[in-house]
Amino acid sequence: QVQLVESGGGLVQAGGSLRLSCAASGRTSSSYAMGWFRQAPGKEREFVAAVSWSGIKTNYADSVKGRFTISRDNAKNTVLLQMNSLEPEDTAVYYCAADRYGSGGSRRGDYDYWGQGTQVTVSS
Repeated sequence: QVQLVESGGGLVQAGGSLRLSCAASGRTSSSYAMGWFRQAPGKEREFVAAVSWSGIKTNYADSVKGRFTISRDNAKNTVLLQMNSLEPEDTAVYYCAADRYGSGGSRRGDYDYWGQGTQVTVSS
């Protein structure tokens, strides 16, 4: 079993930055691919970014490419999402997720464990 706890959300003005953190616990969490998803009110949960267990391979949604950066520190069992140039459209609850068998894809169904989410609100 893997437990995931997100932090770092908050309220920021458009053009600002936030850094989300996901703390993972569990015996083999460092061997899992990790991803971030988000869900805005009235919308489905969507893929944001993912990173392979080694940290070498990354994957981003087109809407965040060039603005967001995902990284991980396996020694600290932590995954980060650096979000720059934030836009009101980025407002959502952001979820951290762990994929036991993959390399960090974009499909929700590939992920086995989920955190509770952290709210990000971007004002215009």
